Amino acid sequence: MITKITGRLVALMDDALTLQVGPCEHEVLIPEFTRRQLQAEMNQEINLYTIEYLEGNPMQGRMTPRMIGFLTEVEREFFELFCSVDGVGVKKALRAMVRPVKEVATAIEEQDTKGLSTLPGIGPAMSERIVAKLRRKVPKFALMVARAEVESEVTSDVVSETYDVLRRLGHGESDARRLVDAALSTKAKYKDVQSLLQAIYQQGRDTDV
Repeated sequence: MITKITGRLVALMDDALTLQVGPCEHEVLIPEFTRRQLQAEMNQEINLYTIEYLEGNPMQGRMTPRMIGFLTEVEREFFELFCSVDGVGVKKALRAMVRPVKEVATAIEEQDTKGLSTLPGIGPAMSERIVAKLRRKVPKFALMVARAEVESEVTSDVVSETYDVLRRLGHGESDARRLVDAALSTKAKYKDVQSLLQAIYQQGRDTDV
């Protein structure tokens, strides 16, 4: 199974891209939020974290191999989690993911079924099902670090571990996420959990003054 592919982006369509890898060109399906991130990357070398699956009817013996690509492992992990909800599946998830993972995960965590139901192919009943199954599984995705923040050297591991520490210290899910988001909004560089925690509590002291 191919889990990562590197090549030159030679074509970008609404729901797929073409990646040149040596003498070969590969078609990779992508959700809308990934397509938007790649608009400025034409003819550049990119890395995609991939999922492979077979599309078609096995009873008729017509199965076509497909590959789906994401810019980070965390995005790929969230997509697989989203697909695990009964009635969603790969095709519906690809169509639905028009918003960044962090936004969708936050809506799930906050039980915003109205917001989720506006995603393509996700109606009120499906949004209720998604919240019921995933609400306890998405906090780390709601904290997902944006690409600009990655460039500021704040890693997803540091963010997730800091969130876990805050939860162990007694903060609620939404409060812990709010504290981390506030610290990240300063665009400062945090190399480890300790430096991010210090910034969070320094902000708290400044607010109390």
